[in-house]
Amino acid sequence: MTAKAIMVLGTTSGAGKSWLTTALCRWAARQGLKVAPFKAQNMSNNARVVSGLNGHWGEIGSAQYFQALAAHAVPDVRMNPVLLKPESDTGSQVVVMGQVRADYTRMPWRDRSEHLWPHARQALHELMAENDLVVIEGAGSPAEINLHASDFVNMRTAREVQADCLLVTDIDRGGAFAHLYGTHQMLPPDEQALIKGFVLNRFRGDASLLAPGPAQLQALTNVPTLAVLPMWRGHGLPEEDGLDGGDWQAHAVPNRAAQTQVAVIAYPRISNLDEFQSLRHLPSVHLTWARQARDLVDADWIILPGSKHTQSDLRWLRQQGLDEPIRAHARAGRPVLGICGGLQMLGASLSDPHGMDGGQVDQPGLGLLPIHTVFQQDKWVQPARMRFGPRLPQAWRSWQSLGWTGYEIHQGQTLPGPAAEDGVALMGDEGQALGWQRGSVLGVYAHGLFESAPLLRALFGPGSPTWDQVFDGLADYIDRHFEPGVLHQWTTRT
Repeated sequence: MTAKAIMVLGTTSGAGKSWLTTALCRWAARQGLKVAPFKAQNMSNNARVVSGLNGHWGEIGSAQYFQALAAHAVPDVRMNPVLLKPESDTGSQVVVMGQVRADYTRMPWRDRSEHLWPHARQALHELMAENDLVVIEGAGSPAEINLHASDFVNMRTAREVQADCLLVTDIDRGGAFAHLYGTHQMLPPDEQALIKGFVLNRFRGDASLLAPGPAQLQALTNVPTLAVLPMWRGHGLPEEDGLDGGDWQAHAVPNRAAQTQVAVIAYPRISNLDEFQSLRHLPSVHLTWARQARDLVDADWIILPGSKHTQSDLRWLRQQGLDEPIRAHARAGRPVLGICGGLQMLGASLSDPHGMDGGQVDQPGLGLLPIHTVFQQDKWVQPARMRFGPRLPQAWRSWQSLGWTGYEIHQGQTLPGPAAEDGVALMGDEGQALGWQRGSVLGVYAHGLFESAPLLRALFGPGSPTWDQVFDGLADYIDRHFEPGVLHQWTTRT
């Protein structure tokens, strides 16, 4: 190993591990270091397509994808060797080194950890050998005593490379000092020794009022508090934990001053919601997460996003009474956009002969596009270069003939019906149809529409920050709020 390893642990999920890891990646990269992020196992339905093994494409959690970009590194599957994609409250699809592993998916949770750790361990050591610094993100809490023996994401990873560990807590929730002390004390002595600093995240108020808490905590644990990070809602990085994390609002009050009200259907197994982050920073757009019919009343646009379980989310959509308002919106000539699973829902039918998407053999779609989807045993994972057609209807005319680069992650294959031949709206660089349109309804398979600056400008004008601006802002923020000299000390190998 040639790299130094630092690790961001949390007292709970949602404590701020992902964004702090991202900030550290950009801060260290600006010092001229070769940096890579790492998370042994992530659980998320937000995923990105990256370079895989043996020339194949694979998928990793979006958080590690953004951390790699922040580090000026090329994202690859080793940065998140194990990805769990929840399909129900009790089951997840297991992705190892970018590829779905049905054998591990079927295996009991406690049994598979020992099978997964060798993959994560090898990836970690490869990154350590290739970089100056590896910034590691933990998961949940490292001190869950019922899981500690089989948990390889947190302290087993830290011990493997003797990482210097930061333990971060969300002070806005209350009980921060108890969370830090309790987490530290629940660890065995050799793991306690790896905790080198505490971070209080999302603080609101006068920092002087924290005294004598940090000093007393250090006296109890011999661990200093290295940073008090003020609450910062608008940092620009997507939330790792979905709609209920951070400042994502499931039901927002419409901003009637915005020129465009966009409602995204927030079904239970929503995926890749991070691709809408740019819309949240456009002054001309107000974004609402819609779970009930009343959430669609003022919408100019309705978006059906990706789904990890398309058929069950489509059934949920009908149970919530959202199907008829979506159809009425389309009949009125107002834009309806479906992305990936949302595209599949907009079609005439969905068929699952192999039981890959919930087991229901056939289900009618919303009937707004003349297409049919069949779920296959093999998953389609690849980047895609695309171009919109030259004859789009009025609702989408500003996108006509524009090209962009995105990515595909889907299980289903979609076939056009007889009436769809003239409705192809989006072509891939190999001539394949990746999107269909009928009237004001548009469905596309590729993710990343709203991360394309030309497409955003064409619809809404300029205004959203670039990813580099977001990453630099994060790095500047921790530079201001960590104790002087600490970041240089932590990122320099001694």
